[in-house]
Amino acid sequence: MRVLGRRRETMLRRALDLLADEPGVELRRVSTFRETEPVGFLDQPPFLNAAAELETELSAPDLLARLLDVERRLGRVRGDARFGPRTIDLDLLLYGEEEIDEPGLRIPHPRLAERAFVLRPLAELEPDLVVPGKGPILALLARLH
Repeated sequence: MRVLGRRRETMLRRALDLLADEPGVELRRVSTFRETEPVGFLDQPPFLNAAAELETELSAPDLLARLLDVERRLGRVRGDARFGPRTIDLDLLLYGEEEIDEPGLRIPHPRLAERAFVLRPLAELEPDLVVPGKGPILALLARLH
């Protein structure tokens, strides 16, 4: 999850509340919120990032649809600059131990192993996590340093 602007923490907490209220979705744990420098489009303020562990009965495509709907309800307009400022950015990083590669959905998230701002909160939630097809999360983090 990435959020930009003065209300970053409020927006992030609102997104988590909306996800927790979704039928078939249980919010299990949330990492520490971390401010990080932007990637790709550097002329913008820092982002606020976190990871959340969800338990769900939904399929991966249905969960992604719910994430995108929460973004929309929080004012996100798709079509913004790819790495530029946006109200909220919710990504489906992992879905259990599954690897999925279909139009509009790749799991694990395609850039997960390249981004410390994604790996750190995931490692906080689950230090023994093994990312399907990529390896142990702590090893992935070590490669970035």
